[in-house]
Amino acid sequence: MPDICPKCGLPKEICVCDILNRETNRRIKIYAEKKKFRKYMTIVSGLGGDEMEKTTKELKRALACGGTSKNGVIELQGDHREAVKKTLLELGYPEESIDSS
Repeated sequence: MPDICPKCGLPKEICVCDILNRETNRRIKIYAEKKKFRKYMTIVSGLGGDEMEKTTKELKRALACGGTSKNGVIELQGDHREAVKKTLLELGYPEESIDSS
């Protein structure tokens, strides 16, 4: 028996919940902070739940950097603001919902 999505009730193969979540009017904010030892961290906020884990993994793979997702934000080692925005656009997030500073 195929897995059923708890949100929409459709089988996981044809579930569109992730696509619909990306197209909502949620704001994704990308910014850099200086952390310990004057090193930069790129912070991505505005994502939530299961999509945050998947997006973290894809960003780390695409940028070849370390990072984590905790407390509702994604932290990536280094200053990757423009590359993160480009990668999020490739992953299907709408450009008007991404704020990069």
